[in-house]
Amino acid sequence: MLFAGSDRDGVAEGKITVAYRRWAEPRVVEGRIYRTNAGRISIDSIKQVNPDLITDTDPDVALADRQNAKDVRRRLRGDDSQPTFLIRFHLVEGPDPREQLASDATLSAEDLADLRDRLARFDAASNHGPWTTETLRLIQSTPATRAGDLAASLGRDTAPFKLDVRKLKNLGLTYSLEVGYRISPRGTAYLNALGN
Repeated sequence: MLFAGSDRDGVAEGKITVAYRRWAEPRVVEGRIYRTNAGRISIDSIKQVNPDLITDTDPDVALADRQNAKDVRRRLRGDDSQPTFLIRFHLVEGPDPREQLASDATLSAEDLADLRDRLARFDAASNHGPWTTETLRLIQSTPATRAGDLAASLGRDTAPFKLDVRKLKNLGLTYSLEVGYRISPRGTAYLNALGN
């Protein structure tokens, strides 16, 4: 989820704990933590609502930092034929464990074995063949390159490529940039351990 303007500041300060989104289908799951441009948030609940039934006295209107129900409806983006979702969440304090993992370039023998095993499973489950090492080396050699360009250079579609890179990021091997990606210290240590 992304938050614009004053909403981003409100979420980052813990003042905004509700969001209304118009989506074809839910994009967040209750109980999961998501990284946003305002920090990490944990989803407390998500439910579909009828925007026409939101009232000025609904407490969620204030928790979303909206003036009234009309303001909620006015700020909804996307196709108005799509459902509207009410998402309740809270800010997660403290450092992101993935960031801490990514910045650690010390790989024990157990760490290395675990990474090899996990990446081998990703490769085995792929319908386009082994991809993990090739993708890591591509990101290492061409940081800050658009995901679409990286995917095209491998003959892949962009959306599934981005999902695969997210798997690498979850293991602390890459960082996402405003445009493209870069290899993390942990990812560099893993590639160095593989050799040529």
